Amino acid sequence: MPPRYFYDTVVTNVVNGKLSVDTVWHKVENITLTNQLNEEVSLYDLEGKIVVLDFFFTRCPSICPMLTSNMKKLQNSMKIRDRRKLSDTAFVHFISISIDPERDSVPALKEYSDKHGVNSDVWWLLTGEKQKIYDFILNELKLATVDGEGVDENFIHSERFVLLDKDKVVRGFYNGLDSTSVLKLAEDIVYLKMEKDPNAKRDLFKPKPL
Repeated sequence: MPPRYFYDTVVTNVVNGKLSVDTVWHKVENITLTNQLNEEVSLYDLEGKIVVLDFFFTRCPSICPMLTSNMKKLQNSMKIRDRRKLSDTAFVHFISISIDPERDSVPALKEYSDKHGVNSDVWWLLTGEKQKIYDFILNELKLATVDGEGVDENFIHSERFVLLDKDKVVRGFYNGLDSTSVLKLAEDIVYLKMEKDPNAKRDLFKPKPL
């Protein structure tokens, strides 16, 4: 299974003379933003779902188009049904958060979404208050810890995809520009699905080739 990355505390207890150590893993705080359909949505709306996040801006001329392309491959690789047939088989949700929310309005996100074939049922492009977004990226997902000097706190532009499990605990960071890393992410999504439902058949949720 993919590892857990950050913990809040370690609790030790002595039960019947035996030492018990329990790790309290960091659950990402909720965040509420606005998606490409002008709907106010929250991370915690995705109860019981695995979440993959990345960060972009619609005017980006460099890495963002490739990140979006690889996220779309992930979207298409999972056996996700359309709106009329959507059910619990949509066990993973994708989120792309704008790091330039002051210029990335809802119409800009919708245009970008349509251009890149985003399925709004399972993939949100989000905008909102800049400080809220940056605090979430730095303090909750801790991208500065992972990327070190690669993250500019004044203008965050990371190539990372972030994987959250159904409890919204960070389970992985992946280079969204690298096909091998993206394939590993697809595999880890399936592993987390098995963690959620250990009785599910593995081949049922096997992603298609990217």
